[in-house]
Amino acid sequence: MKQLWLTARLDIVESLRARWFMIYSVVFGGIVVLLFAFGLTESRVLGFIGLSRLLVTYIQLTMAILPIFVLITTVRSVAGDREAGVFEYLLSLPVGLAAWFWGKIIGRYVTVFLPVFVAMLGAALWGTLQGIDVPWDMFLYYTALLAAMGWCFLGLAMLISTLARSTDVAQGAAFMLWLTLLLFLDLILLGVMIQGRIAPEIAVTIALINPLQVFRVAALALFDTQLIVLGPSAYVILDLFGITGFKAYALAYPVLLGTLAAAIGFFNFKNSDLP
Repeated sequence: MKQLWLTARLDIVESLRARWFMIYSVVFGGIVVLLFAFGLTESRVLGFIGLSRLLVTYIQLTMAILPIFVLITTVRSVAGDREAGVFEYLLSLPVGLAAWFWGKIIGRYVTVFLPVFVAMLGAALWGTLQGIDVPWDMFLYYTALLAAMGWCFLGLAMLISTLARSTDVAQGAAFMLWLTLLLFLDLILLGVMIQGRIAPEIAVTIALINPLQVFRVAALALFDTQLIVLGPSAYVILDLFGITGFKAYALAYPVLLGTLAAAIGFFNFKNSDLP
């Protein structure tokens, strides 16, 4: 355990000094500042006003930005160390492979989740100081959603990083994964199903394998409990899960997917030719 925490601490320190972390922090902090600057807390959309409206917009923007940041920056982890020859030194040190691998995951998770959470917390605190009602139940669930999504894509990134033999290949695979998940959010999946005349239940099940789709629907469910904006698919989702069940699924599924991907990545890492 000591080796694991030391590895995590080292990765956190390295990430805090990296240029990507500065850009990453500025992006999410800048989003909140811009939302306040444009007076989004004073607007009304679908009955949502104040900080609720800001959180709804912030979560939708984060859905597109967070995954690609996590994927691109994390896939360089193992693949980059392999290219730099770090493993040759690693094997000579009293640090276990499990401690190194999972320590890097924990350290990277802290650095990718911290700016997102701090931006949301800053918005909530500023809203409190300005006398704006803060929907803490929505804030806590959105925080849990972001934490689950961050872990999911971190696990997928570590899996890609262990399978790729070079940094370029790892980054290309990460970008293709993100693009595929975006393309299959709604339009392309809907077109394929219309052509193939697939049953609605099968179509929705396929859609809900996509963690981005799960995240999007869960975010919508907080201000649209009947999921009216999803049309007929809402009936299938509500019949399968119910609104409370789906919210729980939206937290559990990404965490399980990320953990499984990280575990497969570790198994491949442990049994591969490290140098």
